[in-house]
Amino acid sequence: MGFVLARFQYLDLYGRFCPSVPAENGSTGTPGNCYWVRNFPRCRVGMMLHLATVLPAGFLAVFQFTPIIRHRFCLYHRIAGYVIIVPIICSNAGAIMVANIAIGGDLPTQTFVGFLSIATIVTFGLALYNIKRLQIDQHRAWMLHTWFYIGLIINLRVIQVMVASISSIWPDATRYDVMTCDELEFIYRNATQVYSDFPACRPGYGNFTSDGHVVVKAHLGGEGGPNNAALEVSFAATGFLALILHAIGVEIYLRLTPREGERLRKLSYEVQLKKRMKNPGSAGLVVERIGDADVWRPLEIMESPSHSTADSPGWIENMGIKKGEVYEK
Repeated sequence: MGFVLARFQYLDLYGRFCPSVPAENGSTGTPGNCYWVRNFPRCRVGMMLHLATVLPAGFLAVFQFTPIIRHRFCLYHRIAGYVIIVPIICSNAGAIMVANIAIGGDLPTQTFVGFLSIATIVTFGLALYNIKRLQIDQHRAWMLHTWFYIGLIINLRVIQVMVASISSIWPDATRYDVMTCDELEFIYRNATQVYSDFPACRPGYGNFTSDGHVVVKAHLGGEGGPNNAALEVSFAATGFLALILHAIGVEIYLRLTPREGERLRKLSYEVQLKKRMKNPGSAGLVVERIGDADVWRPLEIMESPSHSTADSPGWIENMGIKKGEVYEK
């Protein structure tokens, strides 16, 4: 929640995210990013679309995982869940629009952005499919996957600073970035300094560049180009590392909360039974439908008060179940 609230200020695209002179301490967008955002309409629209949708979605998601809201305000939980669909899709569209320039925009970065966008859409779609099938336990599992993946941006920032710092002080880890001369002039705001540090950018020296691109040594804490290069060359690697850590983390969390998963599966059984669905308790995308797991069967579900639908007041009523109603598969 704190991370999301702190970044709502970035909706002021030219005032806070990309001011005329972007900061190099992380309080604004990176100078390299801001060059593209301020000078190219597609990048500006894509970045604004991404920020204006992912931040509200993240804000709403916090309440979606608050137990008291899920149990006592089930209708709100359902409505907010559907409302979040559009921002998630739009935020991914905005991210893809700027993938070729975001934090360097190299091929690994584009691959990371594309893979993360596909992963969040697929897991979100599986969560929606399962809740339409009233498979509440699988809905919970896939929705956790979605937000674990989206939330990696927080740990990505921390890991990125660590990796960039190590590559700056460890000689064997030195990295180089490729930037345009126009981008460097925007970052330095001093053409004389650019021509001094990168002679190939001088007028008439175009033959010494490759389509106006020059090599910049990455060094976090350096001035201008090297500092920006350190963040760009480390982004894709830290992004995939954060994705792996979060993918492992969500699986560990699900394995550590089997009682909650079982409780929700028994609740799914009751709801699906009342709907007269086939295979109650397993009407959604469960492992035994595609794997070799044993068929799940409820044990004393109606006799055990700890597994009664009374533990989740309002769930069945808010599913729109009516007496004698038959659900067509």
